Amino acid sequence: MHEVSAMADLMAAIKDELKRYEVVSVKKVTLTIGKLTNLGAEQMEFAYEIMSRDSILEGSELVIEEEDVEIGCAECGYEGPAESFAAGEDTDCRIPILSCPECRSAVTVTAGMTCRVRSVEIEEAD
Repeated sequence: MHEVSAMADLMAAIKDELKRYEVVSVKKVTLTIGKLTNLGAEQMEFAYEIMSRDSILEGSELVIEEEDVEIGCAECGYEGPAESFAAGEDTDCRIPILSCPECRSAVTVTAGMTCRVRSVEIEEAD
């Protein structure tokens, strides 16, 4: 469950940044998580709920924005979303195809690997 480790790192970074302000409370934390990170939103939410207890983050809302997989092809110049296929009949899980949908050449992944704090909504002391 690498979500716990990832969430611990994200929360440490948030807490370090909050030291720069006179924070009364944290209202909302927004994360951007790429589909290629293999970080599950439900597991991240659970880790956040448990790990935020007894801290300045306790009670804050966690919002996770999913980042789609984008690719670029040096051969034909394609830039855009990666094609994908269903991982199975009984699942909504889709697996990205990391080759160019136009010419089938190798590609560079340009989006979908992000794991970052997008924003933190706080209430500061007056």
